Amino acid sequence: QVQLVESGGGLVQAGGSLRLSCAASGLTFSRRAMGWFRHAPVKEREFVAVIRGWSGVSTYYADSVKGRFTISRDNAKNTVYLQMNSLKPEDTAVYYCAARSSVVVTADANEYDYWGQGTQVTVSS
Repeated sequence: QVQLVESGGGLVQAGGSLRLSCAASGLTFSRRAMGWFRHAPVKEREFVAVIRGWSGVSTYYADSVKGRFTISRDNAKNTVYLQMNSLKPEDTAVYYCAARSSVVVTADANEYDYWGQGTQVTVSS
């Protein structure tokens, strides 16, 4: 059974940092591109970042987080991370990690096969 479990969310002041983690089990983690998405109230789900399978040499970010967020992976730990710096109130959302059956990166949520339950990030002004 595939499981993706996010952690690391919480309440932080604007300008602060958080590091999200997503622990995966039940799948060949290293062979899968891993993405982060977020969903804020009254907004549609939004792509945040994705990292290529295997070495993770390729990454891709939404313009809204580029330069502030960093995605990384540790294949030995079956874990993908999202380091979030210089947080803004508009970053407030539930953050989800997702896995797809390909090493190739994509921002299209429909291309992902498995999703975690999400972790809440709240940024106060």
